[in-house]
Amino acid sequence: MRFLTFCILSILFAFPGFSQKITISGTVKEEGTGENLIGANIYDKISQKGAVTNQFGFYSYTTSSDSLDLFFSFVGFQAKQIRFVANSDTVINVTLVPDGTLEEVVVSASDMDQIQEVTRMSSINVPIEQIKELPALMGEVDVFKVLQLLPGVQSGTEGGSGLYVRGGGPDQNLILLDGVPVYNASHLFGFFSVFNADAINNVELIKGGFPSRYGGRLSSVIDISMKEGNMQEFKGEGSIGLIASKVTVEGPIKKDKTSFILSARRTYLDILARPLIKAATEGDENLGYYFYDLNGKVNHIVNDKNRLYLSVYSGDDKAYSKFKNFYVNDNERTEYDEEFGLKWGNFISALRWNNVINSRLFSNYTFTYSKYNFDLFSNYEEKITGLGATETNTYSDRYFSGIRDWAGRADFEFIPNPDHYFRFGTNVIFHKFSPGVYASKSSVGDNDLQLGAEELNSTEYAVYAEDDINITSRLKANLGLHYSGFNTEGQNYNSLQPRIAARYLVNSSTSVKASYVTMAQFIHLLTNAGLGLPTDLWVPATANIGPQKAMQVAIGGVKNFKSFELSAEAYYKTMDGLIEYKDGATYLNLDEDWQDKVAAGEGLSYGLELLLQKKVGKISGWIGYTLSKTERRFEEINFGEWFPYKYDRRHDVSLALAHEWKENKDFSVVWVYGTGNAVSLPTQRYEGASVNSNGGSWRPDIEYYESRNNFRNRDYHRLDVSFSWWKTKKWGERKWTLGIYNVYNRMNPFFMDIGYDKQSNKQVKQYSLFPIIPSFSYGFKF
Repeated sequence: MRFLTFCILSILFAFPGFSQKITISGTVKEEGTGENLIGANIYDKISQKGAVTNQFGFYSYTTSSDSLDLFFSFVGFQAKQIRFVANSDTVINVTLVPDGTLEEVVVSASDMDQIQEVTRMSSINVPIEQIKELPALMGEVDVFKVLQLLPGVQSGTEGGSGLYVRGGGPDQNLILLDGVPVYNASHLFGFFSVFNADAINNVELIKGGFPSRYGGRLSSVIDISMKEGNMQEFKGEGSIGLIASKVTVEGPIKKDKTSFILSARRTYLDILARPLIKAATEGDENLGYYFYDLNGKVNHIVNDKNRLYLSVYSGDDKAYSKFKNFYVNDNERTEYDEEFGLKWGNFISALRWNNVINSRLFSNYTFTYSKYNFDLFSNYEEKITGLGATETNTYSDRYFSGIRDWAGRADFEFIPNPDHYFRFGTNVIFHKFSPGVYASKSSVGDNDLQLGAEELNSTEYAVYAEDDINITSRLKANLGLHYSGFNTEGQNYNSLQPRIAARYLVNSSTSVKASYVTMAQFIHLLTNAGLGLPTDLWVPATANIGPQKAMQVAIGGVKNFKSFELSAEAYYKTMDGLIEYKDGATYLNLDEDWQDKVAAGEGLSYGLELLLQKKVGKISGWIGYTLSKTERRFEEINFGEWFPYKYDRRHDVSLALAHEWKENKDFSVVWVYGTGNAVSLPTQRYEGASVNSNGGSWRPDIEYYESRNNFRNRDYHRLDVSFSWWKTKKWGERKWTLGIYNVYNRMNPFFMDIGYDKQSNKQVKQYSLFPIIPSFSYGFKF
């Protein structure tokens, strides 16, 4: 708290003369909906300086001149120019009209300003309209699958929605939905993300050069903002696809004052398969799988200086199998019902209060709750009837784990003049970990049992400050400091993390950039199979297992051509305090504490990333290339030697193009190529000693592994295409989309194992997941 007070006092006394200047402030919104435009540009043609709207659409521009010629612009919208004379601080709220004729791709490395002029590097904004245009697996639009097409981001496994950024693991991504951490962002065992594109307004990926306001993870920030709801009129959209349907409605509760948005998505494979399963099993068995997402948000303007937001998300996956049968033995009839299933999901909520303290000082206060639970269960009931009496016995087994957070934070933005942009704030998080508990109950005898770790309570807190400063007309820097602390079970950890980023403008179209950041992460993810399965366990740093730490240095350049934009970045990252299961360890062994099953180690990743974007014309899109190497080392694994990370890929190429060839038709294509993932396979196999079992004997195989991840899968490559056409009606719009996933039917490796050929000879076998898959979806807007 002393640090925060010091920041406020320093800011107030550092600029004694700013009260003699004039400040123009306000918001920039979309006309017709009232949706805030994040990263809109405000440029004064007289002073040749300007400002940018923050994530809530607020801007502040201070000048010593009373004559202003302001130019408001945002990608995909018609610009607006306002000339006026101001004698005192003035509030100007602006609305921009979407430009349906603008032939510019909606992905840019930063819509906040020209990419070559901003300080931040390793950051990419991906507007939702671009995400919706690209081909999708089974026709289901997925935010994370588009992020996987960007340099420095790996997909992990075939079809998976996991993100492995610059050599980091999935736990090292800070995934935020309206400022709330999402701990498990995948559906269908990792094949889809939990984010419904129809409910989302903005997506930003940060891979390095992290601003000081972010903390708690090592490798990336995925900051996702939900739509706020239409302030002007009721609108809706939806779609029907092969595996899921969704619908979104939004509108004013009170026009220009309060709005809402509700969005729902559900798969229906279980509903479609149910009649077939019942017919095949004569009604004795029922099995299925489904997932759903619910998003809701209310946005209320209290007055010109205060605004409230309430956001809620709930999503679950459930796979189940139910079986009924009976048998008759002598004079007894036994009926039994058996159910097996697994369920996992997230629930998050956020209450945010925006307060414009004055024309130069903006504040946002956030209170959040986040929960992730995994539940594996089995229930068995038997009813025994005989000799005029009935006996009922029940048995149940359950394994569950999860994490819950209660958090609060305060963020401030102070813009004294166009040469400084201060941000500072503080936050606190109360964690409650459930690292894996097995419980068994029975109505017969005293056989109840509970094994596993007890719940762990932890507190995490942080303060930060940063300044985006224009040092000269060509040199700009972001200087920041992030301090965080963590307390669990009497153990305290502290971390001071300096953050520096700089940009030098060579000329109006070219710049070079560099950044240095340190990061700390006080929570770990124990991944049992490496497939993004929900059995993964979230655990805190303890007295025995310390926090994760990272240092990253990056240098790059940007060249803006007339129709193209080229960026290149090289990075070097070290990681310490990583944990991994020891050889042979598993989450299922609950007799042993999780801390005794893991090994601590370090990691190293470095590489080069290239991104070429075409931003105007009928054909738009990008080509990305990554050259990288990632390694791990653990004293208790692989004899203490360095080994390739499972998702280390030397080469990774992505091509994403969209072609609007008529006013109501477009065609898009995605092609990806990547070096095969590293896998561990035995180099030798021996017959072991004879083992007697059930009156016979057999000789088990003994496998010898030369090193961890000593082989590689075949290279991965795939081509996807989609074609869309739409019609506009009086009531709205209809849209049809045809797509093909894996056009040339490449059988890419999902995993490899030692198997047998037809002559019973042992050989390495590849298992693939997705062949060529056509898809169709019907969308509508009203």
